[in-house]
Amino acid sequence: MPAFNSCETITSFVRGLGSGPVVAKVGSHKLYASELSAYIPDNASPEDSTRLALQYINTWASDQLFTDIAGKELSKTEKNVDRELEDYRHSLLKYRYEQKYINQRLDTAVSRAQVEKYYEDHKANFKLDLPIARAVFMCISEESPNLEIIKKKMRSDKPEVRVEADSIAYSSAFRYTDFGNTWVDLVKLSREFGTDYGTVLSSMKDGMVQIPDGNGNLNILFIFSLMRAGETGPVDYYQERIKDIILSSRKQALLTGLEQDLLENARNQENFVIY
Repeated sequence: MPAFNSCETITSFVRGLGSGPVVAKVGSHKLYASELSAYIPDNASPEDSTRLALQYINTWASDQLFTDIAGKELSKTEKNVDRELEDYRHSLLKYRYEQKYINQRLDTAVSRAQVEKYYEDHKANFKLDLPIARAVFMCISEESPNLEIIKKKMRSDKPEVRVEADSIAYSSAFRYTDFGNTWVDLVKLSREFGTDYGTVLSSMKDGMVQIPDGNGNLNILFIFSLMRAGETGPVDYYQERIKDIILSSRKQALLTGLEQDLLENARNQENFVIY
């Protein structure tokens, strides 16, 4: 392999030469500049070009060395991979056709009614592994003149008062995240505090968690609804998972029908005969 004294040198070499020049050699195997050039994006910096070039060269050399040693150490039978290659070819072609077949026929629309029906039919499968909540998080200065106003309004039962609290908090807090319209597990919420969800739960009082951050600020979580681990979670929390399950079931039904149709058609046309 030629000696490269700088990033610019290797970049120029890789991109400037045709297929003829050899950039690396292992035994009788040669790596040409054109092969290496195809691996490196045109917009890569000189440093990235160098890194990618050396990465490709080392990988290429390793592959050649393994191939050579396998050729020497393995028996003729062990080196015969025709059956494996043919099996892989069949599997790959089958997979590609199945994907094309599904893409052409799969109904991807899943209604709310279908989600709710699946949920009701399989309620036992929707026990919560973690507590979940609808909540609002904010990080605000302990000296903020709006702090007590926000606390009072945020814990109101009146929606319009909460809207006021939301507006004040949004303009007063350093960080403000509204999880009030979706169910979120407490592991995710606890990350806002930089602690574990057990600490968050144990710090909760009257639907509010307050933990100082040590820098004169207060991390606060206002919890509007809470469900504990072991309870049956709400359908809204599982909606996307249920949609995936329904779509997966439809895909499997399509594939099962495809296989049955192929076998039946082959039998009818006498292309498939069992002796």
